[in-house]
Amino acid sequence: MKTAIAPFVAALLWASTVPLTASAATVSLTISGPGVAADLTLTYGPTTDAKYPSAFEVTGISGTFTDAAAGVSNATVLGLVQITLNTPEAANLLAPNDFSRFAVAAGLDPQNNGYLSYDNLYWPGGAPQTASDYPAYGGIVDIYGLMFRIGGGKVVNFWSNGVFSGPAVGPIYGVAVATVDQKLDYAGGISAAVPEPTSAALLLLGLGVAGLAARHQRRA
Repeated sequence: MKTAIAPFVAALLWASTVPLTASAATVSLTISGPGVAADLTLTYGPTTDAKYPSAFEVTGISGTFTDAAAGVSNATVLGLVQITLNTPEAANLLAPNDFSRFAVAAGLDPQNNGYLSYDNLYWPGGAPQTASDYPAYGGIVDIYGLMFRIGGGKVVNFWSNGVFSGPAVGPIYGVAVATVDQKLDYAGGISAAVPEPTSAALLLLGLGVAGLAARHQRRA
């Protein structure tokens, strides 16, 4: 009995310690809010941000996006906007290495200084504080977020405003739609959900661990 159980336990312990992000992975993401809806699939990793090892670089995106205020209905997501590795403000010591900017000529609030910021990072464990002057944090993306293209010269910026105490349920996300010429929408109060692993995925993981255990047992 000992020789049968020991390899199985060893296999379980080994499986629990093997990083699941050793290669590129995908995650499904559902976004919803007033007039806003999206079903996205992100491909991320294994590369992480040079400053934050818990932030994985998103390398691909697909799905559909709707924003009634921007006149966008079920648009096909065409891909990511390439990161530009811009330098953040001198006082912002917490911005990720992949911090980037997208210039918008008109319509943004003055505090945006004519730019939408993004870094195309995915935080499976939740984003930490990533701006020296903005204490709120949390979310599968940070306060800079993802930026992707939907055609017609339009880009979508999806970010987290962080978790707040009180009646609001967090993290709370935001969405902006713009072209290089103008802002088309800038909305808060957006929610996002990452589905739990399916029973099929869990079954495959269990079968893999059981297979490892059987292999060890046969060798014994």
